[in-house]
Amino acid sequence: MNQIVEKEGITDARELGMPKYVILGVQHLFAMFGATVLVPVLTGLSVSSTLLFAGIGTLVFHCVSKFKVPAFLGSSFAFLGGYMSVKALGIEQGMSETLALDYACIGVFFAGLCYFVMAGLIKSYGIERMLHFFPPLVTGPMIIAIGLVLSGSAIQNCATNWPLALVALVTVILSSVYGKGIIRIIPILLGVVVSYALAVVMGEVDFTSLSEAAWIGLPFSREQTVLAVLDHMDTTFLISTIIAIMPIAIATIMEHIGDMCAISSTVGKDFLKEPGLHRTLMGDGLATALASLFGAPANTTYGENTGVLNLTKVFDPAVIRLAACFAILLSFCPKFACLIGLMPAATIGGVSLILYGMISAVGVRNLVEDSVDFNSSRNVFVAALILVIAIGVKYGANDEVSIGPIHFSGLALSAIVGVTLNAILPGRLGMKIKSVHGKDKPHN
Repeated sequence: MNQIVEKEGITDARELGMPKYVILGVQHLFAMFGATVLVPVLTGLSVSSTLLFAGIGTLVFHCVSKFKVPAFLGSSFAFLGGYMSVKALGIEQGMSETLALDYACIGVFFAGLCYFVMAGLIKSYGIERMLHFFPPLVTGPMIIAIGLVLSGSAIQNCATNWPLALVALVTVILSSVYGKGIIRIIPILLGVVVSYALAVVMGEVDFTSLSEAAWIGLPFSREQTVLAVLDHMDTTFLISTIIAIMPIAIATIMEHIGDMCAISSTVGKDFLKEPGLHRTLMGDGLATALASLFGAPANTTYGENTGVLNLTKVFDPAVIRLAACFAILLSFCPKFACLIGLMPAATIGGVSLILYGMISAVGVRNLVEDSVDFNSSRNVFVAALILVIAIGVKYGANDEVSIGPIHFSGLALSAIVGVTLNAILPGRLGMKIKSVHGKDKPHN
């Protein structure tokens, strides 16, 4: 899996001159922007803090990975289900939405620590042996379940104004399918902008609060960090939150590995070998853990920016770091955060329909590409229980399963059941690990 095809490209963007260097950085900012700010809009987290720690997290990742990997870290959609479940449960128990999200961020912090555990195991035992326990049979249905669990909230947002939602949805599809150049790279952002603009024309947006927002300010307050939990500590709820969110790291770690393979293939350098998958995992985990402490979403490597690399053939990681610096600067503008916060729910819903569906589609693709055999009864049992538990618990009467004082979300319980069943049922096969040049390499 370490053999790759060398790619021609620019490895030092400064050779192009400072103006083009800056423009390339701005382009990477736009590529990640739409999806990154959408996560805090959907969850209620701080937009400013999200941008700040997307930038800081990217710089941290580059430092840990020896400044060799041209990856941008933005908000992860995989944890949306965890945020939503914990927020709903916290509000039911009389908490404010902000405090409930602070508890969720602690769960994300522990999920970030899981990256270090996996990195240590990979360093000690090798990637093939460790990933043997997390085959596509487990991660595929988990990813499918994440998208399906979130779909209900997308429909609810769309229902507030279906015309606006459909404009956002159609714009995303047309931009992605028929767009050229930069248009094709930022369909999500365009969908948001077009639908938002239409809402303004229709008089659906009240900009009163925007005029009152400052141009410069801090990206977060104490109430939006995990320090607020210390003032209102509920140990049982805290343990339930950690248990509910930590298992999601299984899916995001697999996502990270896939992204590293994609970036390696695009650039023509085997980043799984040098600087090493253990380093990139630690960088991603550290960025996620750090962001969660300050009320920002979990981070993940962004495929959108890999697409920009493939388009421009400029592989210099310094360009990504420049984009990260731009994100940090933008985070200190409360007026901008307010503008994002005024976005109509229907606009969010229209874009979410696409994004949540794409999450599930990625899970389906994983099952298809790795030729998971559903003629095998044991495989059917594993996949079926993951899906039915995640979706059934989410849309059941209580939106959770309680075992004593501990509460399990559907996603958490399905992950635990899936990994356990796959490990103990007879007939488990070694997983196929995608090589960076696109072929499968089986491991037994």
